[in-house]
Amino acid sequence: LFFTTTTIMLTRAFTITNTAKNVLRQRRFSSPLMQKSLLPNGGANRFMTTTDEDETTIVQTCTDKIMKALETDDVKVTGAYDDPNGSHISIEVTSALFSGKRPVQRQQMVYKALWDELQGPVHAVDAMICKTPEEK
Repeated sequence: LFFTTTTIMLTRAFTITNTAKNVLRQRRFSSPLMQKSLLPNGGANRFMTTTDEDETTIVQTCTDKIMKALETDDVKVTGAYDDPNGSHISIEVTSALFSGKRPVQRQQMVYKALWDELQGPVHAVDAMICKTPEEK
């Protein structure tokens, strides 16, 4: 009787544990970003594609949006590993609009300019340097 009761308890615990894992797996893979990673080769081909001359890269799109939003020409956006279609970017920007702003407020201004890209092709901003012309 002890053996049977223990076996039933262990079986229930195992079943509950596996059920919990499956629920977590379903939640984890239900997000659009995780579904992209389920593409063949983990979606890596999406980030390592080359571009035609006429095609605008993510880096160029981000640069243009920051320049327009912050009214400056001094913007440098770099894709990770120099990949123009990379999901990770680094940003250096100098703008007079940063005057009197704290560092976090400056970063928020840049993130606001890039909001659409951060919802899709850009996964993360690895580094961000925001300066006023006087600080440069």
